[in-house]
Amino acid sequence: MEAVEGSKKHETKRKRNEEDNDVPSKKRKISQSLTTNKKTKVVVPTVKDIIEDRITQIALKYWSPSSQSDLLPFDPSIIDDLYTTEIFGDSYQISRVMMLELSLYLERYLWPNFSEEASDEYVLSIIVMVNEKFRENVSAWDSFISSPDLFNVFMQKVYSLYDRISVERKMHYILFLTNCFNSLSVDIVRNSVLKIVSMRLWCNISEGRRESMLKNRPRWKSTWGKIIRREKRNAKKNIDPYENEKEFIPSLISDYFNILQSISPDSVDESSVNYCLRFVEFAIDLLCSPPSRPFFKVLLEDKHVYVLSVRSNLYNIQKAGSKYRQMCDILKFYMDFEIDDYIGEALNDSDIEKLYHEKMLNAQKIAFKKFGDVLSDFSFVNIASIDSREGIEEHLTKVDHDTLHSFALHLNIVNEDDTFSRSELTDIIVNYLERRRFQIDMINMDALYPDENILWDKSIVPLDNFTGESCLALPKLNLQFLTFHDYFLRNYDLFRLEAAYEIKHDIEDVLKRMQPLQLSNGKTIFDGWARLGVPIDTMRVTYIGEPSVGYLLPHAVSAHVDITLPNRSDVKDEWDALRRHDVLFLITVRPEKHHTPDPKGFFPREYGIQYIRGCEVVEVLDEEGNKVNDPSPEYQPKRIGNRRTLKVQLDPAQYQQDGLIQHEDVSHSFHLIMKRRAKENNFKAILGTIKDLMNSNLKVPTWLKDVFLGYGNPDICQNVHVSRVVNYTDSFLDKDHLIECIPNIQIPENVAPPYTIEETEEGTLTARKSTSIHQKKNIKGNTVRFTPVQISAIRQSMNQGLTLVVGPPGTGKTDVAVQVISNWYHNFPQQKTLIVTHSNQALNQIFEKIMHLNIDERHLLRMGHGQQQLETEKDFSKYGRVNYMLSIRMELLQKIKLLAESIGMDESVAYTCESAMNFFTFHVKGKWQEFLETMKNGEKSPEFVMDNFPFMDYFEEDPFYGDTFEENMEIASTSFKELENLYDQISDCQVFELLKSSHDRGNYLLTKQAKIIAMTCTHAALKRKDFVELGFKFDNILMEEAAQILEIETFIPMLLQEDPEANLKRIVLIGDHNQLPPVVKNMAFQKYAHLDQSLFTRFVRLGVPTIDLDMQGRCRESLANLFNWRYPNLGNLPHTENEEFKIANPAFLHEYQVINVENYKGQGEFTPSPYFYQNLGEAEYLVYMYMFMRLVGYPAKSITILSTYNGQKNLIRDIVNKKCKNDPRFGYPSKITTVDRYQGQQNDCNVLLLLRY
Repeated sequence: MEAVEGSKKHETKRKRNEEDNDVPSKKRKISQSLTTNKKTKVVVPTVKDIIEDRITQIALKYWSPSSQSDLLPFDPSIIDDLYTTEIFGDSYQISRVMMLELSLYLERYLWPNFSEEASDEYVLSIIVMVNEKFRENVSAWDSFISSPDLFNVFMQKVYSLYDRISVERKMHYILFLTNCFNSLSVDIVRNSVLKIVSMRLWCNISEGRRESMLKNRPRWKSTWGKIIRREKRNAKKNIDPYENEKEFIPSLISDYFNILQSISPDSVDESSVNYCLRFVEFAIDLLCSPPSRPFFKVLLEDKHVYVLSVRSNLYNIQKAGSKYRQMCDILKFYMDFEIDDYIGEALNDSDIEKLYHEKMLNAQKIAFKKFGDVLSDFSFVNIASIDSREGIEEHLTKVDHDTLHSFALHLNIVNEDDTFSRSELTDIIVNYLERRRFQIDMINMDALYPDENILWDKSIVPLDNFTGESCLALPKLNLQFLTFHDYFLRNYDLFRLEAAYEIKHDIEDVLKRMQPLQLSNGKTIFDGWARLGVPIDTMRVTYIGEPSVGYLLPHAVSAHVDITLPNRSDVKDEWDALRRHDVLFLITVRPEKHHTPDPKGFFPREYGIQYIRGCEVVEVLDEEGNKVNDPSPEYQPKRIGNRRTLKVQLDPAQYQQDGLIQHEDVSHSFHLIMKRRAKENNFKAILGTIKDLMNSNLKVPTWLKDVFLGYGNPDICQNVHVSRVVNYTDSFLDKDHLIECIPNIQIPENVAPPYTIEETEEGTLTARKSTSIHQKKNIKGNTVRFTPVQISAIRQSMNQGLTLVVGPPGTGKTDVAVQVISNWYHNFPQQKTLIVTHSNQALNQIFEKIMHLNIDERHLLRMGHGQQQLETEKDFSKYGRVNYMLSIRMELLQKIKLLAESIGMDESVAYTCESAMNFFTFHVKGKWQEFLETMKNGEKSPEFVMDNFPFMDYFEEDPFYGDTFEENMEIASTSFKELENLYDQISDCQVFELLKSSHDRGNYLLTKQAKIIAMTCTHAALKRKDFVELGFKFDNILMEEAAQILEIETFIPMLLQEDPEANLKRIVLIGDHNQLPPVVKNMAFQKYAHLDQSLFTRFVRLGVPTIDLDMQGRCRESLANLFNWRYPNLGNLPHTENEEFKIANPAFLHEYQVINVENYKGQGEFTPSPYFYQNLGEAEYLVYMYMFMRLVGYPAKSITILSTYNGQKNLIRDIVNKKCKNDPRFGYPSKITTVDRYQGQQNDCNVLLLLRY
């Protein structure tokens, strides 16, 4: 199609449009200067460049909403011109496409004017713009949703376009299809693309394979019968309305083979290679998606896509085929994935073995019956001898080509008219009969630590400048997963590679500082120093454990590493602070002699990196063998000298692989040991947790399973069991508040809070006064007047199932979370609740609010080191709670003593908890029963109750104030409940008398006594194995900041018990998917693999119903207008109309303003180290503005300084420390931090430095 390729006709159109648009030559030069290619760096345009750009000028004339004049009518030649000159000039121009996207080309011009008569250039322009939206990770389908019929017309034109475009265009075409299949949550897309992967594909496979696939699958057989009947009816009418559904994908496969075969070792066409990579990516994505997998997989097998791909020239070209080989490996993995495609369930090991043996027995029977003269040996050997490539090929070499083809035909793996060569037939049969290794076995053989081969392999750990233009050999986190094993595996691979990316940067930083040199004798020395790196004196392996039964790897490998710490006390303290399970890295470096490293060169070669291995700390010993890293706070040993011996555990998998290296003993070659910062060094524990989950028999609640994997109706996970009677404690402040939130409720007159609400099967709601709950002293209780939507979230959280709460900024997400936890505690006193957040700060905010509610603090537990930051003198850690229980034990026994004296008993009953419990059982309860009998048979007057109540002397004040017998009996019952509560507390304390060690007491507190346990998602992932081994159980889980937590770090906390299926009842996720996603440092993992997708966001995209909080109270209305465009129903709480929200900001002209800071002394942004962005002029300006605000009178605690980059944050801190911190006129602001770290927090005045934005 010449038109698409840029013909003479279109060159004439382009010139005419240039003349019509009268674009100045200067602007054309600017436009050209913004273009890029693979060898030039992308130029970031300025605002002035964008305004003067040719595309902007055309947009202002034809479609821009910011145009100051009337827009010109639609002109198709504009689309042809932009296609030819801007999108595809001499080559694809990504910067020009970015400019078109910035101008709203798709939304304002392409799609509104699309019709059935649109040209191929028009269709390809839409394809390119949709792909660009996916590359930039913005919503791509919003413009199409309102026109489903027109979208179907567009897709039909897409399907018919393929054969008329060049290979370069086909790469964008196949990427568009991939993006479509990754958007199955969008109805119009799903309805269109799933048709081309339906069972009609099987019209193109061999009859034998089709019959074998339909055997014992009645649902598929019925569907195929309907297809055949329709085909016959259409054949009579001489029409074929399903041609695309049958032929489109097979034609793609056929063209893929043609392009693949066109690549020769001597001439590698880059466009052809990129297309082949994109096609394999497309095939992988379809295999990874449950809706598209079943029938597409069979077609790939019938066309032998994997076998022929492996036999291609591209696969065997060393450099050009590197990524292609990795992509083919992923394709093979998912073609063989352990799932029953008919029922969609995972296959266990026994299922896989059974299916494999059935297949091999069938092959042996065919060989015996049909080819007994040449394959008789194959028929009778045991399967173990022919389950490998070598074993199968040994028998097939005896067979000629025709017999081999006939054998494959009887196996239903080739067609009658196939013309495969003998070697191709051999590979096809071997691929069919070869035993697959169990996937979990391959994972268990992998090392958890990255080595030098992984760290600097750009196709595995991509560079930082990934732009999204190419595909990568990486798994993707999509909406759906095949099985839980598939889910864990993708997250495992991506989390491991993200950790490797961070480790690589740490190693590079340390080696640059250490400056390794090689002496003439070959010895490596270091000419510099680094806090995180220390040269190794000696290292020796001390223990190699025998493999466990059924395993090939050593059980454990231990080593001793001797180092000498520098004399700096701060560095020495940091190394002595190493704890058990901390991860270190051992590095062998042999730089070239007299070589100065090139900063732009390949880092391992420039610095002579030979080996990198990971290890885990067991103990740290000083020169005299004293244990330095003892965790016991009461034992603080004196550290002798600078020499240290580190006892470490090596990775058994890496150690075994190193044993295959014959020329060197790797474990004795290391020169340097490196540690990492504690917050960044938890990857091994999390990877180990994921691996343990893959090896376990995972159980999740049935109501969660299908929705979690992305199947079925998303509504089924909510309101699994409705709580019909709920005590809402202090959720409602008064009767008017109750009626405001639940207008249809029936409530008697003169009923005051707290309220219990009953709901009938028919949905009738009735309120009554709640029965009394033991009230803690000095408790403020809830003072928040929740909005109706907040109450709706609180009410739904009481039902069993999944609840999603979307909370825009300032809408009270934390208050809702706290009230939900309080209601769970009072309504389900025997159940445990787990609170999980992403950050310690958010967790502490929730925990501090819970502390002030009517919740017994002996039931509260804060796990992890973040509890030290709680704004309270109380210690809510495990050991702090143990000490608390021991202290209240003494207080409770003193109360028992007073109670005993009040009824004339000896104080000896209060010596121990056991004696106190016996006293309560045999004496207190006995007197209560006597009292009840007396009341039953005696006088029915209020005085009679007072005179006979046996525990009157125990209470400091006369508890009886009733005017009737019934009122005083109610008071007596309440007073005895207080004594029963005392008994319950004594019972809880008894265990702490019996358990002697702090460790055992802490574990008991966690597993038995604590009712509300709080931890970060990282702590949950690190300690999951310990929780499961302790038998930890919980019933409810609430996650705040859920949209900021990685997929896997959200799921792991739900699995902290052995059997979540039996115990887990409620899951509440609170967050905002419209705000910042989880932090992923590598752009490739973020943009391509979607590692920054949170489980919360995925649930929203899957259509799980959400409760959207709709009233903000954080800021004045004008500030809320900056973000409420993203939340259509977001309003403002009444208090935002108060005077404090109306007055002006002193000394500032506007309520908010944007200030452009010009370059300072000719310099703008700079990077003192890679990706450490700073701008001195902007930082100085911001600090002087802070000083101005302080002089005007703004309190320092009311000012927060934010930056989008860590480098700029550190620069601002340095300037503030120098100019303000010690000056009483200024002082230090409330916080100087990054936007990421400040998520969910607030202050009166916020100064934001955008730097590169």
